[in-house]
Parts: sequence; C-alpha cells; structure tokens
Amino acid sequence: MKQITAKELEKKLNEGHSLHTIDVRETSEVKEGKIPKTTINIPLGLLEFRMHELDKAEEYVLVCRSGGRSSQAYKFLESHGFNVINMVGGMEAWEGKTE
Repeated sequence: MKQITAKELEKKLNEGHSLHTIDVRETSEVKEGKIPKTTINIPLGLLEFRMHELDKAEEYVLVCRSGGRSSQAYKFLESHGFNVINMVGGMEAWEGKTE
C-alpha cells in the first residue's frame, strides 16, 4: 500500500504540487473541515457508485478521520485499476489549514 504522511502531503501542497485528494468521510464529518484546494468528498459507502467520476490516469490521495476508511477505499480503488495513496493517520494527523 502506497502511503503519505499528513506532513508530507501538507509540504507538497504548500510547494504548489497539484494533488487530487478524496475525502471518504461522511459529508457531516467533512463539514467540520477538509484539506483545502483539490479535495473532493466521496463517502466510502458511495465510492462504488461514484468511481466513474475519477480518472485512472490521475493519482489520488485518500483521506478519512484516522486512516481506516481510506485504507478500505485504497484497496477497493486499487483493485479497479486506480493509482491511489493512503494518507496515514487521516485528519487526526493533519495540522495544516482546513476549509
């Protein structure tokens, strides 16, 4: 499983890297704060039905509250041919800005 820490992701975003982030938490959780800029919310339970919105040519960083749901999303999307990275520790490890 490819992984990235919250600090590594924050550094890349601050350096201007264009990253696609998928937050797999429930919508009510995301309202409390999400990683700014390129984050989209697709709750884990809807991922199967919305994966057609994703581009297999892109790389996606998967985020949840603590890393469990994003690990499940990783396994699911990887099995369908997507290029994904799991953010270790989830939003509990995120110290950067949120929106």
